[in-house]
Formats: sequence, structure tokens, C-alpha cells
Amino acid sequence: MKLVVCVLVAPPLGLWPVCVVVGSIVGGLAYGFLGPVFGTVKAVGEGKTDKFRHCVTDGVWDTIKWSLTFVRDLMDVCLYSYFSMTDDLRKQDPPGGRIEIRVIYVPIAIVVGLLGFAVDFPVITIIAALKGPYMLLKGWHRLFHDCIGREGPFLETICVPFAGLAILLWPFAVAGAMLASMLAGIILGFYAAVVAYQESSFYMGICYIVAALSIYDEYSNDILDMPEGSCFPRPRYRRNVGLQSGSTTPTVSRPVSFKNPPSRSSSFTNPMIELKPLVLLDSLFQECRRQGEFMVLEGLITVKEIDDAKSGKASGRVISIGLPAYCLFQTLLRSAKANSPGILLEDNVTEINTANRPKDGFYDWFLNPLLVMKDQIKAQNLTDSEAEYLAKLVMLSGDAEKLKNSNIGPPPESELRRAELDALVRRLQGITKSISRYPTYRRRFESSIKAILEELDRRDTNRRGSGSGSESTFGRRFSNQRSFKTRTSNQEDDLDVERNVDVV
Repeated sequence: MKLVVCVLVAPPLGLWPVCVVVGSIVGGLAYGFLGPVFGTVKAVGEGKTDKFRHCVTDGVWDTIKWSLTFVRDLMDVCLYSYFSMTDDLRKQDPPGGRIEIRVIYVPIAIVVGLLGFAVDFPVITIIAALKGPYMLLKGWHRLFHDCIGREGPFLETICVPFAGLAILLWPFAVAGAMLASMLAGIILGFYAAVVAYQESSFYMGICYIVAALSIYDEYSNDILDMPEGSCFPRPRYRRNVGLQSGSTTPTVSRPVSFKNPPSRSSSFTNPMIELKPLVLLDSLFQECRRQGEFMVLEGLITVKEIDDAKSGKASGRVISIGLPAYCLFQTLLRSAKANSPGILLEDNVTEINTANRPKDGFYDWFLNPLLVMKDQIKAQNLTDSEAEYLAKLVMLSGDAEKLKNSNIGPPPESELRRAELDALVRRLQGITKSISRYPTYRRRFESSIKAILEELDRRDTNRRGSGSGSESTFGRRFSNQRSFKTRTSNQEDDLDVERNVDVV
């Protein structure tokens, strides 16, 4: 069985570097061309005085800077997020216990997969080639109609150059759609092997090969606003009808944009109520920086732990996971106490809710678990002592030795209550670990850690210059690793006074 897996995995692994190189070149060329174009049009539209200089310079440095940022984020995903997920998969047991491989159905699945590729790939390619000219003409017709009527992308003057560029580049979009259809044909064809193995039936795999053609045909008809339905039959390929995609709805719903053209009443000058997608991450790292400075001064976390977190060592888990989880818990607790329907940020004014949150599907994966977690914290009706105990437990649960040696306060007397709090800690740690795998997280986290160290070095330098007494006091506070204490508002006021003294 392992030999069969190696044979099947070898071709995708061999093609993967080629696809990555080609995709990187095409994406780099597209971004390198479109980035300065967007910057030039933006410079003209903003009414700057020296438009010629801004047309030359604007967009060039931003394109270079964001290209380097993209490379950095991609490196973090490849070297940190990927290995973090694989480590979790390696340590976790399968959901249903041991995985039993039905060896007798493996050859059947391979044969069905090859048949699916031999049928679906050429047929879907032919369908895409036949519908490609219709897509080209229909797209041009819609763009020219919007151009004459000043609708859609031609509604605002600043968008006219981009809309004209869209007319010129529309054939490339059609070619890209045809290539994507060919790739979809390969995937749909080989997926027949999965269906045949899961259903333990050669007949079900053959039914899926035919149904895949119908699924693609109906989907492409809906995208192109063509008559509904398909000339291909859609046989039943699942014994359990609920697992079969599209079993209850005959076609994919058409996008609203094909039915209702954009209204001329909307304008880019109208205020937007949506928040930026990364506003929650920005607030989280600002809170991490503030809390990190406070905890280092108190001796709750050490500079060595910060260095270990930067290098990715396990001993730095208190900083890399514990500190963001602690700040996230404080944010959710503050939102729960304020009876906020969303998430209340640290300024106690900005709120992320269902009305102003970004509408991206990716953001739902990020925000919805936090909203559920906030409701769970609110349902617990935590007392002040329980909230303080839970915050310390969230902070230190990643380091068992430090948690054992630290005084985090008395746990709840009820075993059921302790189990509930432990479950909240595990969920918070899991959510934070999942968030830490998102792009841009690692870069922002290291920037916050660097800011904490620079602030501490600045304070150390100021105190050494002010006198030996202040230096010794700071040295005792900086080096003494005391246990957790209850942080009161007076202690935070002392920290604010220290910051004001440093500024003076």
C-alpha cells in the first residue's frame, strides 16, 4: 500500500515546483505591471500639485515594498505555518481511531480515476472551448454597455482607465478561465477514484464521472447567464443522498451582478461602514505590545523567553501563544461585560460586529470562532477572581514548568467549574494557535516583540543616565522573576507615570 501511495504522490510532487515557479513569475509580472498603474491613476485622481513626478514615483516604491512583504509572509507560511500544522496532524490520532484501508478497492479506485481523467478532461476542455467565444463576446458587450451608460466600473472617473484596461485584457481573462476549466477537468476526473473508494462501488464511480460533466455544464451556464440545465444526465453517485452535492438544488444560483446591474446612485465618495480586514489583528498586537512591556517590567516574562519566541523554540510558547491568547481573552471578556453584540477593541469605542465587519469569506473563519468564544465566556458569568485565574492560566498553560512554579491563585473549588475553565483555556489556546498560522501574523508579531525590546532598552538607558538609584531599582524589577500578582488600576497608573517621566 505504501508503494502505491508513493507512486501516486510522486507526479504531483514533481509538478509542484514547476507550478510554483510558473505561478510566481506570472504573478510577479502581473503585480509589477498593475501596481505602478494603480499608483499612477491614484496620483492623478488625488489632485497633487506635481502630477508628473508623482506619476513616475508613486506606485514604484510601494510595489517593491509590498513585493518584499509578500515574500516575507510567504516564507513565514512555508517555514512556520506549514510545519505547525503538520506537527499537530502528526501528534493527533485519527478521528475514528485507526484507519482501515480496504485494499481490495484500491485497484478499482485507480481504474475509475484513470477513466474519469480520460473522459472528464477532454469533454470539459471541449465544453470550455465552445463556451469561450460566448464568454468573450458577452464580456465585451457588458463592458461597452457600461462604458456608454457610465455604469458599473465606469461609474467614477477615477475608474475609467481601469475599466478600459479591463476591455483590453478581457481575452486574457477568458483564456485564464479556459485553463482553469481544464484544471477542473483533471481534478473532477481523478476525484471519481475517491467516490469509488468511499462508496466501495465501481458503478458509483462511473456515475460520478457522468455527473461531473453535468455539474460543470450547469455551473458554467449559470456563470455565463445561459439557459439553466445541462444536456448531460446527473445520475446518483452516493448511497446517502445528503452527501451528494447539488442533490436538492438543480443548479447553482446565479450571481446577483448578472441580474441586477450596479446602481448609479452608489459612489466611492459615500462613507464606507466596513472596517479594514486587519483592524482586529492591529488592535491585538497593540495590546500585546502594551501588556508585554508591563509584564517584562513586573518580571512575569523574561527577555530570554522573548528571544526564544523569536527563534521559534518551544520554551517561547508563553510569548508566541500565551501572550496573544491573554490579550485575546481580555478583549473577549471586555466585550462580554459590555454586552456588546460584536467584539469591542481596546479603545472601548471601536466595535467589530456583523454590520461593519469585512464581507470576505476568509474573515468569517477568523471572526466567527471569536464571537462564539465571547458568548461562551459570557455564559460562564465569571467572577473577578475566576477571570483573573483564567487569564493567568491562559498565559502560562503553554509552559507546564513555569505554570507549576508560578502562583496563579486558588482554583475554583468545584471540579466541574475547574473543568469548564480548563476547556475555555484549551479553546483560547487553539484559536490563538490557528490565528498564528495566518499570513502577516508572524511578521506583525515579531514587529511587536522588537518594539517591546526597543522600549525596554530605551528605558534602561534613561534610568542609567538619571542615576544609580533609579538604575538599581529598574534592575531589580527587570531581573526579579516574581510570581503573578493581581494587577490593579494603581499599577497601570504607575506604568503610565513611568512613561511620562521617560518622555520628560
